[in-house]
Amino acid sequence: MQRILVAEDDPIARHLLEANLTDWGYEIISTADGALAWEQLQKQSAPGLAILDWVMPKMSGPEICQKLRAQPTQSYTYVILLTANTSVSDVAKGLAAGADDYIFKPFNNLELRARIKSGERILALQEAYAVKVAELEQALSQVTQLKQLLPICMFCKKIRDDNDYWQQIEVYLHQHTGTDFSHGVCPECYQHWRPQQDQLLNPG
Repeated sequence: MQRILVAEDDPIARHLLEANLTDWGYEIISTADGALAWEQLQKQSAPGLAILDWVMPKMSGPEICQKLRAQPTQSYTYVILLTANTSVSDVAKGLAAGADDYIFKPFNNLELRARIKSGERILALQEAYAVKVAELEQALSQVTQLKQLLPICMFCKKIRDDNDYWQQIEVYLHQHTGTDFSHGVCPECYQHWRPQQDQLLNPG
């Protein structure tokens, strides 16, 4: 279930937001001023999506956006500004402060739900991207490990692992990188191997 932070000092508007979001199946964390909203966003379990009123006591929506974007974080918070300012310049200021989207007061339920769904898609992409980055970092770590000096037998080409066991090189690489192998014969080896096969097949 997606968790959403609602920060709105107007009790009527806040109640409408809470009622709609609850009906749509979201878990709501509700605050009445900017300072409390910022406190919620600093928690390790902070919601991934926030609806912030532009004008609030103690800290405005754009101020929260600026502070949020200025700090390094592992997870991304998608912010929708709720505003009565309908001018293009005001909207531009909100987006420049770090908001991802906006919706005008009085809000339309269909538009609000559509913008929340858009935010959910962005968050899903962010999460998928973070997983890919983690996988890439792990792969790079494995490659770095393989770049180190490896003890290899000069005759059979087995590799000695950290437990002092000798393994076939393809087994070692599979264990450390997940790489699988298909076997074939290179042209040079084929030139040495083919006469021996012919001799075995035609001994006379």
